[in-house]
Amino acid sequence: MELRVLLTQCFSAIHDFVTPRYRPELHYMRGPGPAYARRAVLDESRRVLPVLRNPRW
Repeated sequence: MELRVLLTQCFSAIHDFVTPRYRPELHYMRGPGPAYARRAVLDESRRVLPVLRNPRW
């Protein structure tokens, strides 16, 4: 019985080493999301629109 438990623990340790359960590539963001893009467009339009409406020629 102890041999079976030992083999099971060894197999489990090897399996966790070879194929870890945590895969960090699935959990990181790949760039700014849509909320950031909306904010960036709004900020830029607030900066540019007054200049376009009243040019200093």
